[in-house]
Amino acid sequence: MSALLEVSNLEAGYGGGRVLNGVSFSIERGEVLALIGRNGVGKTTLMRALIGLVKLDAGRIELAGEAIGAEKPYVRAQKGIGYVPQGREIFGALTVAENLQVGAQANRVQAAQMRDKVVSYFPILKQRYAQKAGTMSGGEQQQLAIARALISAPKVLLLDEPSEGIQPSIVDLIGETLLQIATETGIGVVLVEQDMGMVERIATRCCVMDKGRIVDTLNREQLGDEELIRQYLAL
Repeated sequence: MSALLEVSNLEAGYGGGRVLNGVSFSIERGEVLALIGRNGVGKTTLMRALIGLVKLDAGRIELAGEAIGAEKPYVRAQKGIGYVPQGREIFGALTVAENLQVGAQANRVQAAQMRDKVVSYFPILKQRYAQKAGTMSGGEQQQLAIARALISAPKVLLLDEPSEGIQPSIVDLIGETLLQIATETGIGVVLVEQDMGMVERIATRCCVMDKGRIVDTLNREQLGDEELIRQYLAL
């Protein structure tokens, strides 16, 4: 049985400059896989390559056994890749309800069934349904960004630095909710994150990136080894 997401030997970059140098990993249903590493090692480029915002120079991406590495971003979204970029990128002039409606376009049939479910994961959104998203706090906007990605019922959810600029209590809430979502729905979560407390609490495994490659994969026990983590994240 194939992995939910299988990534093999990805090479990609910008303007002829190579950033990813043969990245390979896989993720199973219901798994939370964290990607860690120093700034500039290629984590965000990898996420953008997975959703299709960065063109592959080489390699293969398979989602539930289907090759999607040549597809446009909107096709990957339709096939089951959800993406929450760094900085959230919600539509500030639209209400919470309208932002969710935008997310629903990737899979309208599933979205009709998912709307109540995603709001149950993030109850604050129900209270803010008619509020302009740009007037909400950073933590509320991040919950909206995740809900917007979830409403189309993706198979895999990609999140780039979901804790960035958010108060610790909301980071804890988001982490717990992501773990709940993965466990209950079987969605695979790929998480780029610098908050190692969050990674340690929710990740099943953790891939360490350096110079555009995955150089090690840590299990849950290793994630609690502060000295080991400090070595990998050292400047």
